[in-house]
Amino acid sequence: MNDNNLRSVSTHKAVNVASVPMWSPFRYPGGKTWLVPTVRRWLRSKERKPSIFIEPFAGGGIIGLTVAFEKLADQVLMVELDDEISAVWEVILRGGGEWLAHEIRNFDFNLHSVNEVLASDNTSLESKAFKTILKNRVYHGGIIAPGSGMIKNGENGRGIASRWYPSTLSKRILSIHHIRDQIRFIQGDGLEIIREYEGNSSACFFIDPPYTASKKRAGARLYKFFEVDHELLYSYASRIKGDFLMTYDDAVEIENLARQHDLLVRKIKMKNTHHAEMDEILISSGFAWLPEN
Repeated sequence: MNDNNLRSVSTHKAVNVASVPMWSPFRYPGGKTWLVPTVRRWLRSKERKPSIFIEPFAGGGIIGLTVAFEKLADQVLMVELDDEISAVWEVILRGGGEWLAHEIRNFDFNLHSVNEVLASDNTSLESKAFKTILKNRVYHGGIIAPGSGMIKNGENGRGIASRWYPSTLSKRILSIHHIRDQIRFIQGDGLEIIREYEGNSSACFFIDPPYTASKKRAGARLYKFFEVDHELLYSYASRIKGDFLMTYDDAVEIENLARQHDLLVRKIKMKNTHHAEMDEILISSGFAWLPEN
C-alpha cells in the first residue's frame, strides 16, 4: 500500500462533550464521549445498518450505549474483562437495573457509609456492582485500578461527594434497563470476540484497547487489565470482513503497527480532562465516510 494513504491527517475540531447525551453511569478514564459524533457519521454512512455492533473493550460503554439508544445497529454486543466493571453491566443488562438505581438513590452518603461499603467482603454480583459504582464516583478521575485512592478536596470543597449524583446515576441506569434487550454483554477477552466475529461481513467493531502499545503506556495506570497483545490485535483487525474503527493515542509506534498491517490512519482532535486540545488516532481499513478538512 502506498505510504501516502497512511498519512496522519488531523481532521475536524474537537467536540464539545456537553453536546453529547450522557448514557453511561461511569466516569470512565479514557472514555470516548468526544468521539460519539464521529461514530454516528461512520455508521450512518452505511447503506445497511450493521446486524451487530461489537465493542470488545467496552469499559464505560458510551459508544455501545449510544449505538443502542440511537438504533444505529440491530444489536449491540459489549465485552469487558474487568470483573468489577462487568458486574455493573451484568446487573443492569440482566434485569437488575431497577434494584441498582434504587440502591443508589437511597444510599446514605457519608464518609463512614462509603468506607463501610468499600471495606465490605460481600462477593455477590449485586454488591460488587454497587461497590464499583461507588468506587468509580469517589476515586480520583474515576480510576478504580489498584493504586487509586479517594478524592480529598473535590469540586467546590465537596470532597468525596463532589461526583456523587444519585438522581442522575439512577436515571441513566433506568434508561439502560429499559433498552437492555438491545444489548448483550459478555465478560471476557475482547481479542477472542474479535476473532470469533471477524468473518461476519455485516458486523461493525469499535475497538478501543488500553493504550499500552506506545512508550506512553497511559493505560497501565488506568485499568486493572491493561496488558494486550497489540500485534495480535492488529492482525485480527486486518482480517475483519465487516468494518471497524479503532482508536489509539498519537504515537509513531501505533502508525507503524497500522502500516505493517495495511491499515489506514487519521488523526482527530479531542480535549482531555484538563480541556487541553490534542490529537488521537483513528485506524480503519477505509475512511471514505470521513472527509479531510
